[in-house]
Amino acid sequence: MPQRPEPEREFTMRFTSTPRGARLARRLVSHRLNDWGHPYTTPVNETLTLITAELTANAVRHGHVPGRDFHVQLTLAEDTFRIEVTDTRAEKQPPSTPPTPDSVSESGRGLHLVAALADDWGVTPRPAAPGKTVWAELRVQTGGHPRMHQVAPRPADSASAYGHDTESFPATSSQLRDGLGLRPEAASYGDRRP
Repeated sequence: MPQRPEPEREFTMRFTSTPRGARLARRLVSHRLNDWGHPYTTPVNETLTLITAELTANAVRHGHVPGRDFHVQLTLAEDTFRIEVTDTRAEKQPPSTPPTPDSVSESGRGLHLVAALADDWGVTPRPAAPGKTVWAELRVQTGGHPRMHQVAPRPADSASAYGHDTESFPATSSQLRDGLGLRPEAASYGDRRP
């Protein structure tokens, strides 16, 4: 595994494995990005906040172990933001290719959003304890904008993957990224039925 560059900026925190903990993680990541010079309405802040929302919702829904928290780490190194969400459940891994969601289902779209918005994403096992880290990276160009191109929004992109926080996604949710990169090699990530 290649060495990652030393982060220029870093934010880490543990959260309770509850929907409230996931919302708090999302909000604190957005606040931290604002503090780092990426205001709330910028594409970088909106994109990373949405990715954080999906990864933390997955940690709560699929990675929850009673009495255990999940951990969020946001770093910036060499014009690349990396968001990592670590939970303590190793046996439930995200699929290498997100399954096609049922058109009437209110869930199952989170990893599609992550794959569309992130430049790279994947999963790694926790080195010293049970569990896994699901991560996503977003490279920014000079001027703080992510590299992306516009596509027409799809109706399926407008519903939350987990049935909570169903307000409209920011404009960046209808933009796709080039070079989706590495995918995790895993089996199943839990039951997708409502």
